[in-house]
Amino acid sequence: MVASFSISMRILTRRLQQTCRYRYNLLPLSSSLITSQSNNQHYFSSSTKSSSDNAYNKKEGVDQSSSIRKLVANDGLALSHFIAGSTTTNTKLQSLQSTASSLSSDIPQAVELGTEFDDIELESMITDALSSSTNISSTNNNPLDRLGHQMVNNEVEEDGNNSLHTLKFHLKTYGCQMNVNDTDIVRSILLNNHLNQEVDTSAESIDDTSSNAPPLRFIETNDEIQADILLTNTCAIRENAEQKVWNRLRELRSHDRNYPLSSFDTTTTNRLVEDLSTIPKELRKQRQLQKKHNKNQKKDTNTNNKKKKRIIGVLGCMAERLKEDMFKDGTADVVVGPDAYRDLPRLISVLSAPSVTPNTSDEDSSKHNTIPTERAVNVQLSLDETYASITPIRSNPNDVSAFVSIMRGCNNMCSYCVVPFTRGRERSREMESVVEETKRLVEEEGIKEVILLGQNVNSYHDKQGEKKKKKGKVDESNTTYQTSNDGFTNMFRLRHGDGCRFADLLEAVSDISPELRVRFTSPHPKDYPPPLLSLMAERPNICNHLHMPAQSGSSSVLDRMRRGYTRDAYLELIHDVRDLTDVAISSDFITGFCGETEDEHNDTLSLMEKVQYEQAFMFAYSMRAKTHAHRKFEDDISAEVKNRRLNEIIDCFRHNVQLRNTEVETGKLRLVLVEGESKKSTAENRQLSGRTDQNKRVVFASDDCLMEEEVNPYLRRLLSRDNGVGMEPLLEDLFSNETKRPTKVGLERGDYAVVQVNEVRGHTLKGKALWRSSIIGFDQYMQKPSSGLLLKTNSA
Repeated sequence: MVASFSISMRILTRRLQQTCRYRYNLLPLSSSLITSQSNNQHYFSSSTKSSSDNAYNKKEGVDQSSSIRKLVANDGLALSHFIAGSTTTNTKLQSLQSTASSLSSDIPQAVELGTEFDDIELESMITDALSSSTNISSTNNNPLDRLGHQMVNNEVEEDGNNSLHTLKFHLKTYGCQMNVNDTDIVRSILLNNHLNQEVDTSAESIDDTSSNAPPLRFIETNDEIQADILLTNTCAIRENAEQKVWNRLRELRSHDRNYPLSSFDTTTTNRLVEDLSTIPKELRKQRQLQKKHNKNQKKDTNTNNKKKKRIIGVLGCMAERLKEDMFKDGTADVVVGPDAYRDLPRLISVLSAPSVTPNTSDEDSSKHNTIPTERAVNVQLSLDETYASITPIRSNPNDVSAFVSIMRGCNNMCSYCVVPFTRGRERSREMESVVEETKRLVEEEGIKEVILLGQNVNSYHDKQGEKKKKKGKVDESNTTYQTSNDGFTNMFRLRHGDGCRFADLLEAVSDISPELRVRFTSPHPKDYPPPLLSLMAERPNICNHLHMPAQSGSSSVLDRMRRGYTRDAYLELIHDVRDLTDVAISSDFITGFCGETEDEHNDTLSLMEKVQYEQAFMFAYSMRAKTHAHRKFEDDISAEVKNRRLNEIIDCFRHNVQLRNTEVETGKLRLVLVEGESKKSTAENRQLSGRTDQNKRVVFASDDCLMEEEVNPYLRRLLSRDNGVGMEPLLEDLFSNETKRPTKVGLERGDYAVVQVNEVRGHTLKGKALWRSSIIGFDQYMQKPSSGLLLKTNSA
């Protein structure tokens, strides 16, 4: 603990010294953090009287906190870093925390900030930061540790007996939920890299350009301008998605040329000095000498520029599809496919390693003369990589929902889809691994909802999982693969055999906690066998929402798409689903596929009107290279026709979703998982939002509501009498009778609330929170599968 504190303090003071060197003519600090002697000057004093005539430390007994206080009181830039990292309750400091992180780019304002605080305020802030250091070994969220990370910028940091070369990275994600989860995996790999690296000091390879470089330590930053590495996780499903990535890469490269990293260490300091009105003559003279020294160093400009150049990386499906083509026009430096993320730290270390100059005294100097690597790529697909051993680090740990990847790849080979070529073959994680990760999320992070992910999630098959199967709702005697009904076919023939199926996994995950909601995406309609639908109907914590991508309403188009079902088979499945549960159905649609006629397009419109989807994702067809359609068909529908048809299916969906939600939702009680404040919430009109069991967003006022324990007796009386009819008068009586003095409670993120829907706006609902509840309580008294009792609305 003491060592960790000492390390962080070294990081802190080194950056403070760098920031203030030109202002106060201060020279480097010693490693003891107590004294730093050069030219008879002391920076931090010890508890004994200083032997030098230092203006900062003339008194005896000046402790560390006081010394740091005196330093930052005279330097606004350093002070702004302290503010950003402090958790002090001082109201004046809190008011500046939101802007402190940006002050480093506005040097005059930062300098003026140093005069804004009196001694008591500064002492409070710094004492708060120092006192947090006692927990530095167990958490990464304390102020001093955050401050240390902010101070580090492409430096070699001491960590125990090793040296760590620290780089900052920035992540941006495009595409589906799988990409979001992959970004969390990449974040985990990078942030834990220095913990997993083993430095072999006994063997050094001359041929390896990175052999003499210290191990890499990565720190994430939300500020692209501060990042050494800019990573973009990409999507390749449509041309429009790829075009967005190309535009971003060009912007990043232009940004790097115009604002190179090398400008931030020197240019910022130059501005700091030039903006000060009172600069001692000695300081100006020293600055001139420094400029002359920098001019003499310009012979090495090319090497320095390469060292300070940002690394721009492309990850994911687009990287896998285009491979080395991503390097065109110099837009990317590193390209990594979705199965090669474990190799990312090594590729970055190769790119960031300096060149080795030749040793002329050596007999074979060519062995020492290496050229810095400018490009790195790994797009090797895997037959077994699932990242099961990687614990994802989520970007927002306060979310009440979390993704858990259960399988990767796809074997369906639909004629329009590029996913099998960018994500590879299907492979499933072991069921035990999925269950353990979900348990950790529930027990350690307080997750209330888990979303199981996969490109074809309901085709999950843990072939080695037979010994781990437990008795439950799923029929264990039937281990062969089943489709949804006889109208569905399966192109991939290796799905049969023993092992755990998706229904087995879904049962195991739902067993973890009765208060854990379970969802899954993205499925294929062929993989909804009767045992899976029965399990969903019986388990109250498995959400009543099914994503069933139709893609088209025409059997002839579905045949050209190689979807493996007809329109009639799909409608039969929809009928089975509607009969079993109070389920909401969403879908995907592609319009303008190769050879699509107006009649085939009208079939899609009629299917949407018949099913009345609660949610839909609709796109115009985009031809993808390597796909079956690219080889066999012609993209013969004009862009104008595609856009017109797309607008028609969007209008059809909007019309029908309003009709269905008005009919199904108005007046119902829905169990809502509170996710936080709505986007339009204000201080005067605070509103919360959350999602129902059916994955519909509900917005409601944040008024206090009743507790489940007080509502339960009324529900028992109600259900024993008339099965829900007349609930509203009883609840109104409970709310209005002041003699009963019901206990009111506020709702917070992660709570379950019973909300009565009173307004429908397309896919979004509005309502009133009645009482705080639980999944078990709501299911017990609202009688799932008919969850969501319709209330009488004879009163306003």
